[in-house]
This record gives sequence, C-alpha cells and structure tokens, in this order.
Amino acid sequence: MSRPSIEAVAAQVGRGGGVARREAEAAIRCHEASDLGAYIAFDAEALRRQADEVDAAAARGEDPGPLAGITVSVKDLYALDGYPLRAGTKRPLPAWPEGFLVRALRELGAVITGKTHTVEFAFGAVGLNPNTGTPVNPWDPVEHRAPGGSSAGAGVSLWEGSARIALGSDTGGSIRIPASATGVVGFRPTTGRWPTTGVVPLSTTLDTVGLLTHTVEDLRYVFRALDPLAGHARETADATPEGVSGLRIGVPASRLWTDADPGIAAVVEGALAELSAAGATLLKIDVPELDEAGERYFDGRIVQPEFRGFLERDLPEWIPLLHSIIGKRLGAAGDVRAIDYLAALHERRRLSAVVHARLASERIDLLATPTLPIAPPPLAALSRLAAYRDANRRMLSGTCPASMLDLCAISLPAGLDGEGMPVGLQLMGPAGSDLTLLARAAAVESVLGTNLTRLGTPPRVGASSPAELRE
Repeated sequence: MSRPSIEAVAAQVGRGGGVARREAEAAIRCHEASDLGAYIAFDAEALRRQADEVDAAAARGEDPGPLAGITVSVKDLYALDGYPLRAGTKRPLPAWPEGFLVRALRELGAVITGKTHTVEFAFGAVGLNPNTGTPVNPWDPVEHRAPGGSSAGAGVSLWEGSARIALGSDTGGSIRIPASATGVVGFRPTTGRWPTTGVVPLSTTLDTVGLLTHTVEDLRYVFRALDPLAGHARETADATPEGVSGLRIGVPASRLWTDADPGIAAVVEGALAELSAAGATLLKIDVPELDEAGERYFDGRIVQPEFRGFLERDLPEWIPLLHSIIGKRLGAAGDVRAIDYLAALHERRRLSAVVHARLASERIDLLATPTLPIAPPPLAALSRLAAYRDANRRMLSGTCPASMLDLCAISLPAGLDGEGMPVGLQLMGPAGSDLTLLARAAAVESVLGTNLTRLGTPPRVGASSPAELRE
C-alpha cells in the first residue's frame, strides 16, 4: 500500500488541470461518508472556492505554492476566518484574528477543510468533550475509544481522508498524544519556534503550535516550507544523510518506560530492536530529570495558574460554564502563590539545562520512549470522574516531560498492541534541533515503514475514506 506524498500532490496541482478541485471533492466525499465525527464544522463550499482559486492561479502560469491544494483541518482552538471560535466550550468566544500558522499555510497554497474538535480549552489529554462531542478512534471497530487530546479531531481527520495536514497545539502533549492514539505522526516544535498567535492559550510558558500528518516525510516537507515564514533559515541539518546507521539513541531509565503497560513497552522495544539491527546504537542512559519534570508538570504550579489567569482576565464569563471535568481540575489554581509559580519556572529552566548538558556530554542524538503508556481507553470506562482523571494523567505522563524540558519531540507509529490499537514511538531532541530531529525521524521511518505499511488501515475506515489512496 502507498499514499501519494504531500509534495507530489502539490506538484501535480501546480501543473494545472483542476487537480486542486479534484482533491477538494475527494475530501468532501470522504467527510460525507464518514461517521468518525472529527469536525465541529466542515464547509464544503468554502473548500471548493479555495481550491478553485488555487487552480486558477496554476492555470495562469503562476506558482500556487509548495502546498498548493493540500487540505488542512484546523483545531477549534485556532481562529479561522468564516468560522466561530468555540475552543470546545458551550458557546462561541469573541472573534479573534487568524494567527501565524493559518496565515502561513494559506500563503503557501493550502486549503482549509474546517475545524476539528478539541477538549474544552485544550485542558485534557483523553480527547473527551461532553460539550461539542468526542471523535471516534477509528482503530476499534466496536467500542467508542478515546482519540487522544486535546487535539481530539486532528488524527481522526487524517484517517477520515478529508485532510492531509491537521493543525494541533501541544502544551503537555496535545499533538503527540492523538498522533499516538490514532496511528499517525505528530510533532511538537521547540517551544517558541513558531508564534502561537491566533490560538486560544492554555499555558503561555509551554504552548506550541504544530502539525499531524500520515508520514514523517510529509511532516518534514511541510515544516521546511513553513519554517522560513517564522523567521528560521534552512539549517545544515536539512542535509542530514538518510539512514539510521551510527545514530545514537538514548533509552532512558525512567517511568516513561517502567510505567508503560507491558504490551506497549514490548511494541516500542521491538521497533527499537529493528533500528538497532539497521545500524543504530541503543544506549541505556539515566535521565532522572524526565521523571522530575513530569512530577512538576502535574503539581499544577505552571499550567493551571496561567490558564486560570487567562480566563479571569479575558473570559471571566466562561468560568461558570466550564464542564466539571475541566472546572474541578482548575479549582486549586487560585491557591498557587506567586512565589511558588516563579519557583516552578526557575526549576523548569534548571532541569532543562541539566538535560541538555547531559545529552551533549554523552553524545545522545535522540531519546526514545513510548508516547503513551496505555492504550486509548473506551469512553464507557471513563464515566466516573476518578477514572477519567487517572486516564488523563497517564495519557499525559509520557509526553509532558519533553514539554517541561524544552525538548522538541515527535511521535510516529511503532506498531499495534494486543488489542489492535496503535502504539507510538516518541523521539525527543534538544531545543532548536527541529530539522535535525525530523531528518532523523524520517530515517527511522525508512526502517520501520509508514503507518500504512506498519499498521495497515483502521477497521472503521471505509473504502471511500482515507486512504482511498488517491494517486
């Protein structure tokens, strides 16, 4: 099985002949045939108009851009012209202007399909949203399982076939978690590398914007097109040779491994063994800061007060409307003293500096862990708040350390667990090494295979859907 790359599709659109409109119509058909519930709003006519504009530019002999006609779903945390901004809440927020990432994608020729579901104010890892709906994880043919959050509809929209790129945001793992849970690729750029303008904030310290795609190569291509628009020149890492031979992969002694369910750890260990057989060097390494960073994330002294401060300052009328699964977790934020908040920021910087120094001194190219320690749970198992909180904490536990330590990180499919659910391999690199990490992750993908070759097609994806592999 194969799927045309984003680069190949955009090149075909650029040659003219109405290809962007055909892509748009295929996306619309996939959406209309799907019952996965990825979107809170999908505008077929707006998509057709955008595609026709791209085709008209190509017909005039103009270059419509490196992402010409590529379909993009947008998390409902982003402001998007022509759509209300709900951020997963019970009523629309005041209007916001579009920010960097949406504007940059439009400039590069991409077309927007609609807005995907998010957890309320992005404050949750499971993907559950009783206000607007919870998308269906396509890998379980019977039960409604969590899609991963908070970018809950992002990965689902990719498998639906309505989008080739999905926009998410990542504070403690909200891009990598749904990527792992749905068997796609999700990348958290270095914090601050791309502006978070036009996106409702959760944590001014940890928020990032980023992408989900089906393959690392697709994500790498899109990232390289977008990055200069954020003020970053091409790096020498862009030319990193393909292949994993000589790659030094650190396998940390950490709860990110020991707290993972045995079946999930075994899948990731198997993937790493394949990389070792292909020439990579696996190195056991002590990184106690990963566990400490996770503990400090969960103590609530950074994200919760920053989120609470934003609501009280900008959206006080929304606080009484918060669903209990959000409101009760936010309740203690007002008890965090300023001195404790500042101490938490200081400690985060200290831990990050220690980790970066250790990676450099031991010449570790990547850290590797499972992305999620558990399989995406069935929603029926989360009816009690205590069960939800436990699942939410566990789903965050694998990804929040990288956020706290200023590492860039990517999740890519490692295989399927014993229940047939996707398992993610998380690769983490130093701050600022985004292009290097993507190049190395592409080399890893060349060994392990893409999601289609590694996992196959989800049971709930029909023949008219995704990956109706459009050539």
